[in-house]
Amino acid sequence: MPQAKELLTQSYDFTLPEELIATHPASPRDHAKLLVYDRKTDSITHTHFYEFEKYIPKGCALLFNDTKVIKARLFGHKPSGGKIELLINRALNANDINVYIRGKVKVATNIIFDKKLVAKVIALHEDGSREVNFYENEKCLRFEELLPIIDKIGHIPLPPYIQRADEKEDANEYQSVFAKEEGAVAAPTASLHFTETQHERVCKAFKHAYLTLHVGSGTFKPVDAQIITDHPMHSEYYEISDEAKAILDSDTPVLSIGTTSTRTVEFYDKHGKVQRGEANLFLHPQNQPSRVNHLLTNFHLPKSTLLMLVASFVGLQKAQELYAEAIKEKYRFYSYGDAMLII
Repeated sequence: MPQAKELLTQSYDFTLPEELIATHPASPRDHAKLLVYDRKTDSITHTHFYEFEKYIPKGCALLFNDTKVIKARLFGHKPSGGKIELLINRALNANDINVYIRGKVKVATNIIFDKKLVAKVIALHEDGSREVNFYENEKCLRFEELLPIIDKIGHIPLPPYIQRADEKEDANEYQSVFAKEEGAVAAPTASLHFTETQHERVCKAFKHAYLTLHVGSGTFKPVDAQIITDHPMHSEYYEISDEAKAILDSDTPVLSIGTTSTRTVEFYDKHGKVQRGEANLFLHPQNQPSRVNHLLTNFHLPKSTLLMLVASFVGLQKAQELYAEAIKEKYRFYSYGDAMLII
């Protein structure tokens, strides 16, 4: 296959029947379907996630992303009464928060929410995002002070393609059972398949560790550029625990639980082995993984950097074949959908 095809965004497009977009998770979680692709034998196995452990290669360590999704979607109004929807994207520092706002605002616009919470717009950015400070009773809030307030008045930020309002159950379902560090506005979705029982079972049987990548809304942004390498990759805060670092600095094979863990590990490995900071790594067939050996992931959006990441493990043609097979077998796609294990 000519290398140029790997770099064309159009090569990562596909047609997905609308009924295969999962709007609710499998119940129980581990009853989602699982497609296992073995690269050594070039073979596909169709099974269910509760059989996951049977396919984990011997001697490898599992790395989990323990980020926790915050209730980042807020509904408020301007002093004039105009309704505003605000989506927190990420904290830039202790006080300045990058957000997306549905509704017209200018610098110095105040947005009023419940619980005496007010957001003041301090900057407008060319990418469509806005920068705000949050206040309670005129006190400028630090991000960690904001979190318990939005936990009471905010909504779980379901991805746009789910096309429904969040429900009470989503507060638990759109969260991994090992979520701990608050800061994500999108779930690390491969993690959503684990029940508490299965997670405990896997952790007893295999070496494992946790890292944190606070997933931003940029994870859903399709690649608009014709050539994928022209895409400006979004940046997200990461932190690698000492236990994860010990694994990564050894020769232990790694099974990454999700694309977010993969991006974190590979950024660490390719950029000086720094344990915390901003990760903006774009994996694709011409920038392949150097430390992650095996990948558990969901099925992703057309023309997305996540699909290109999958292709970095198996190549463009095989990624296309695997997705065609998943569609033929009626796998459920996207955040609440089914899973694929690449070994």
